[in-house]
Amino acid sequence: HISLMKVPLLDLKAQYATIKKDVDAALIKCAESQYFILGPEVDKLEASCAKYLGCKYSLGVSSGTDALLLALMAIDLKPDEEVIIPTYSFFATAGVVSRLNGKPVLVDNDPVTFNIDPSKIEALITSKTKAIIPVHLYGQSADMDPIMEIAKKHNLTVIEDGAQAIGTQYKDGRKVGSIAHIGCFSFFPSKNLGGFGDAGLVTTNDDFLYERMKILRVHGGQPKYHHKFIGANFRIDELQAAVLNVKLPYLDSWTKRRQENAELYTKLFLEKGLAEKEGIASFDSKNKILLPAAVYKKTAGEHYHIYNQYIIRVEKRDELKKFLTENEIGNEIYYPIPFHLQECFQFLNHKKGDFPLAEFCADTSLAVPIYPELTPEMITFVVEKITEFLNK
Repeated sequence: HISLMKVPLLDLKAQYATIKKDVDAALIKCAESQYFILGPEVDKLEASCAKYLGCKYSLGVSSGTDALLLALMAIDLKPDEEVIIPTYSFFATAGVVSRLNGKPVLVDNDPVTFNIDPSKIEALITSKTKAIIPVHLYGQSADMDPIMEIAKKHNLTVIEDGAQAIGTQYKDGRKVGSIAHIGCFSFFPSKNLGGFGDAGLVTTNDDFLYERMKILRVHGGQPKYHHKFIGANFRIDELQAAVLNVKLPYLDSWTKRRQENAELYTKLFLEKGLAEKEGIASFDSKNKILLPAAVYKKTAGEHYHIYNQYIIRVEKRDELKKFLTENEIGNEIYYPIPFHLQECFQFLNHKKGDFPLAEFCADTSLAVPIYPELTPEMITFVVEKITEFLNK
């Protein structure tokens, strides 16, 4: 019976079932080789990712967070130097800056894509600014051209936080992670390309940055036990690389499924009369629900939004969240508190109201299930339930 349907936010078991034979074989091969640190699987993954992303180099690392940390260490971020970041993102984007005693300088976001608003960046640049970290939130590219122009003009490094966006393209088909000086990705299990634990990737087209990150990844030792500078243990596990090598060839087909699921959600929400069109950023009588929009529209075979998350916005978000949870429909708030309102960043002296668009997104957004193995029936059920709630 349809009302008894359960729809999880993510079902990794469903994905595993489709590739179990190959994943199991890869894990056993790894166990039999007893090669666990920076072995042939890591080499293979790095070569494949560089090719897939259109970058000269890629390096497997221990997590998406460590990818960002490694990138900032590679550009030698000094205490009190400033890094411009969006106030609306996963914690790691800001956390890594503070961990190196740098200062996060916060920017409000675009109300449609939730990504950093490039028009607000330049006014924040000072003599202490070292880098900009645009985030490709939810799987849609930030607007990179103006960001790269500003960086060039002021001699700044740009580090792309593509944690949710491997395979995402910007405007003319350039993949994110290949556009700026360094790209950072996460292979956290819930990502569109996920490992069996923590893992990540850094990318670059710059020979110097590549060599430097490669040395920093192994405590800064080059050759071993000889240290010109201090690094850390940022290595990816051979086991994670083995799993990711099985999964990477499926990534584009999984992305296609996510995009098809997103299109079905959007179509159904529009048919129900809950929204006027995609990408409107304010509520009115025609918009009980705000739908995401792919700003850079995809054409055949191109991925301009990979929908790592499908984010809707409703005014009574907390009530809807409770209602969906009661009806066994998975959902999640990404993210309930922007950085400027986090307790640990009180020293930045921001207050409520300083970044109104980020606050608006934080108060109204909700992720609904979008994973590739969802069926049209499941999506229809989710939309029916949301409609039921909004028409109460």
